[in-house]
Amino acid sequence: MVQSYDVVCIGSGFASSFFLQEYLRHAPKTARVLVLERGPALSHTEHIARRHELDYASAQDSFINENPAKPWSFTMAYGGSSNCWGGNTPRMIPNDFRLRSHYGVGFDWPISYDELEPYYCEVEETFGVAGPDDAVYPRSKPYPCPPHQMSDPDRAMAAAYPGMFFALPVAKPTRSRLPARPKCCSSLRCNLCPVDSKFTILNGMRSEYADPRVELRANATAERIEHAAGVAKGVHFTAEGTQRFAKAELVVLGANGMFNPHILLRSGLDGPWVGRGLCEQVSVLCTVELDGMDGFQGSTTQTALGYMLYDGPHRRERAAAMLESYNVPDLRDLRGRWRQRYVIKFVLEDLPQERNRVRLDANDSSRPVAEYHGHSEYTHRGLQAVRASLQELLEPLPVESFAMKDEVEQTDYHIQCTTMMGRDPKDSVVDAGCLHHRVRNLVVVGSSVFPSAAPANPTLTLSALALRSARNLSGSQAI
Repeated sequence: MVQSYDVVCIGSGFASSFFLQEYLRHAPKTARVLVLERGPALSHTEHIARRHELDYASAQDSFINENPAKPWSFTMAYGGSSNCWGGNTPRMIPNDFRLRSHYGVGFDWPISYDELEPYYCEVEETFGVAGPDDAVYPRSKPYPCPPHQMSDPDRAMAAAYPGMFFALPVAKPTRSRLPARPKCCSSLRCNLCPVDSKFTILNGMRSEYADPRVELRANATAERIEHAAGVAKGVHFTAEGTQRFAKAELVVLGANGMFNPHILLRSGLDGPWVGRGLCEQVSVLCTVELDGMDGFQGSTTQTALGYMLYDGPHRRERAAAMLESYNVPDLRDLRGRWRQRYVIKFVLEDLPQERNRVRLDANDSSRPVAEYHGHSEYTHRGLQAVRASLQELLEPLPVESFAMKDEVEQTDYHIQCTTMMGRDPKDSVVDAGCLHHRVRNLVVVGSSVFPSAAPANPTLTLSALALRSARNLSGSQAI
């Protein structure tokens, strides 16, 4: 039996859920919404009990990785990667949206920072973000919660680089967010928060999924979108070993950067950039041995951000870099000086390249194939510049020695740029409202629509884009 819905959402992570939140605000009481989630529906307690299984077992079996040296990790479960994310919520900066027009590289986004800024504020309120007053990006409202405590090395850097070094905004409230979320416990177990303080879909969007208009189907795999003459008709999916079809007036594709292009390709919705551009930020760790200054006094896992190497004319030639400080103790083996260490990570932007892609397997299209050949030369030049400037950058600290790793980190868990947004269908997949260029009742949301992988963590931005997309469809304006 074929069932009919007003909306079928594919995925239950950040992007789909923020779209759903806004849709429900304007939808009639008779509306019917089906949410298809490929993974199981688990409680917070069950996630903690099964902590690595969902990331490193079932998720890895869901796609073919042609380059095992480059992992792509995510969570397959109700709530998606909100269940295991670190909670870091920096904004992108205005120039991240205009790389091509301002610096002559990459792609421009079809929207500006100013257009997205009100939606940033709304998502930050839902997240309960704890953040500082002196963050580098323009703001129209204060953060919902005061910032977390920085470490002594953080404070020394902040004093030396005013306005460019500040407390990291995080979705871990420094005061209770009733009724579901207590104050952050500062136990430094943030990916799977032991007290359920950090925002997740499970604790922060309970009302949306409890809404009688919404039907959540867990363990349901979306196979393809039925469409004809530029109109999406519904979604073919598999549940309980049976193939099913759900008719829909609107389809919202919010799986992730691996499965969004895979489902489009399986649906015959190919094009020059569908699946192309697979990338994420590139990061490298540095350990600084301090002389007489202790570290690790902060109140969450990462405590501060530095933008000294982020924006400027250098972006015409090399990637922006963001500094992120760590607060998880990595102690020295030196009596009386256990805590005299500062661990930092440099996160660099990358530009999408056609050679890196998600594609179909010629013999078995049931799983996406990740084909990755490496980050861009633009990013490589940015890494070289970070290494060259490190000694000068650390001058505010009593540095005994420092060592930056030779190899970059394997992954930052951010799959991006595989269904890019843009104004021209020749070099993008969706428009500024995240509507598919060819199928105008198909919305694609998530970090797959990013035209570039800026240094900032993508979760806040992808959530704001999904909220904006739903509000544009409803005909409302940002608050």
